[in-house]
Amino acid sequence: MVRLAHLRYPGERARLAVVVDDRAAFADDLIDEAPRDLQELIERGDDAVAALEASAGEAGERADTWHPIADLRYASAVQRPPVILAIGANYAAHSAELALKVEKAPTVFSLWPNSLNAHESTTAWPAELSEQVDYEAELGVIIGKPARNVRVTDALDHVFGYTVVNDITARDLQFSEAQWSRCKSFDGFTPTGPVVVTADRIPDPQDLWLATTVDGRLLQDAPTSGMVRSVAELVSYLSRSSTLLPGTLISTGSPGGAGYSRTPPIFLRDGSKVTVSCSGIGSLTTYCRVE
Repeated sequence: MVRLAHLRYPGERARLAVVVDDRAAFADDLIDEAPRDLQELIERGDDAVAALEASAGEAGERADTWHPIADLRYASAVQRPPVILAIGANYAAHSAELALKVEKAPTVFSLWPNSLNAHESTTAWPAELSEQVDYEAELGVIIGKPARNVRVTDALDHVFGYTVVNDITARDLQFSEAQWSRCKSFDGFTPTGPVVVTADRIPDPQDLWLATTVDGRLLQDAPTSGMVRSVAELVSYLSRSSTLLPGTLISTGSPGGAGYSRTPPIFLRDGSKVTVSCSGIGSLTTYCRVE
């Protein structure tokens, strides 16, 4: 399958689109009664995905169907997920630099939907709430089929695709409260994208590479093979207690290199540009504004 995104022309609503190289075709230009977003496409199942893929292929080079990406604006790659689950302390280096204990079971918390944000958008926060806002490059996993008590060996069969997540975190709140959801769920604190790549294009999610640059400086650079618990293990573990519904987004943890742990610390500031990348998926850029 080609890549999927939510794109729009300035002033218009975002629409589901197929992305090929530097151009995109909107789903509602490709098929009749098209899904309005990724969530609806996932809920319709494999046949809907195959129909969209076939129509994109049949569209060929038709100029009336394909639009230059440079003329469009992104929305969050994930829209209306049933839940956003995040995994903490899933890379040993990151756990060590934040003085976090690697527990026998994964550390799981939720992110609030208002935190979703788009590639090349601005994330703003009030200065009085946090002066220690940090970046975290993460691989995002999107569930495609209901997963309930699945085995590790079968877990990846329930994955629809993958995206890039920047798990932006207010560190001063994180270490002053008993939970991690609020410090990571400010408006716009969970950029996703720029695209979702279907699982058939990424046969091994542990064979990818994550990187973060802030204002042109490379600060995170690590393989997903460094996860304490693999994507398959996480999906299996989470499915034991609750059914993972189609469209669920799982943010799988960040490698070492966080700004909080550096000497001196490096935090996002007014005017910062942070780009989180994952091989095989793309680069997700966020602009920062302190209010």
